[in-house]
Amino acid sequence: MNARQALFAAKKPALLALADGTVYRGTALGAEAVGTGEVCFNTSITGYQEILSDPSYAGQMVAMTYTQIGNVGTNAQDSESARPFLSGFIVKEAFQVPSNFRSEETLHDYLVRWEVPAIEGIDTRALVRRIRDEGAQMAVLSTDPAQQDPEALVELACKAQGLEGVDMVKRVTCEEPYEFSQGTWSGIAGQPTRAQVPEEKLKVVAYDFGVKRNILRLLVENGFEVTVVPATTPASDVLARKPDAVFLSNGPGDPAAVEGVLENVRTLANELPVFGICLGHQILGLALGGTTHKLKFGHHGGNQPGQDQFTKKVSICAENHGFAVDAESLRTAGEPVVITHLNLNDGTVEGLAHETKPIFSVQYHPEASPGPHDAGFFFTRFREMVLRHKQGEAVTGAQIANTAGNVADCSADCSENKGV
Repeated sequence: MNARQALFAAKKPALLALADGTVYRGTALGAEAVGTGEVCFNTSITGYQEILSDPSYAGQMVAMTYTQIGNVGTNAQDSESARPFLSGFIVKEAFQVPSNFRSEETLHDYLVRWEVPAIEGIDTRALVRRIRDEGAQMAVLSTDPAQQDPEALVELACKAQGLEGVDMVKRVTCEEPYEFSQGTWSGIAGQPTRAQVPEEKLKVVAYDFGVKRNILRLLVENGFEVTVVPATTPASDVLARKPDAVFLSNGPGDPAAVEGVLENVRTLANELPVFGICLGHQILGLALGGTTHKLKFGHHGGNQPGQDQFTKKVSICAENHGFAVDAESLRTAGEPVVITHLNLNDGTVEGLAHETKPIFSVQYHPEASPGPHDAGFFFTRFREMVLRHKQGEAVTGAQIANTAGNVADCSADCSENKGV
């Protein structure tokens, strides 16, 4: 028996039980455990390690729509956080013998090390159709041989608490402030030369709601000295650091349930330039008087169309969120806020900007990892806004958002970010 045959012979049964009573039978992968979470599906073809290590998936289990996962293994450099926070992983077929010069560990061993249960061999197309048609729901994934009773697992799924009203950020945020100075991966020979990091440094404090490392890397690449602080850090502590700007990061769960942040964001937005991504965008929307709502099954993947409402250009975007800012609430909030971007699939708010203050945000992930680099220019725009504000100009988020030349911005930033 060769190594590949031995791996398949050692496989054990696993069950995925949804709250609606549907049960999927497959084989166990990863840790021997029982995971509980909201099932979502991700449409990305590549980048499964970045997806696994994205803190935004805390409280969820991810089903990959691409059929073959694990073929490039895993490595320390591609992780987006210190550890995975998701509750489970679901794939059609898992490669156990990776073929990639950067691989350091198999997908299975990576999941075992971080105690993440996973299931393979189920009809992921049927699962995705169920979520798409019926909406996101809670589920239990068991790879524990002692817990394979379908009815008992369905009952556990029915009793499980969903994401609404739960502060998931406190599970993923850092415990203490820290400095981050790592730039993006240098890539390999033959790639286009990246632009030089700007010499003039700007200080930014980044609120960690579940931040991805590549966001921090791209801030560094754009000339920022980055200090990361816990999610509940008081505004007074941030201002005491005398930063030039504030960044609000991505993160998991319900933005309205994140405790102790809205008043801090309101205070800082009156003092400094602010840029928010994903959950940071939603929190900024709430701080400016808007409301948020849960989406039917969310946006998770690297092929979402985000349209700039000024230029009408469309970027193909990486997204990972289950909640959205309500457009009408922004229009009636009283703050002079303009909606800058919309998702062309469902019309949800993908970006906003303030008309009198240096504030803007986007729902999608311009840092990608994984995903296309169409929207990478937002980091350049953030630097431009901060620099102009520091020089005493009365620049606003709406002015920056209305900057013409997305294509030129994107082509420059895409060449810089290749290999990330």
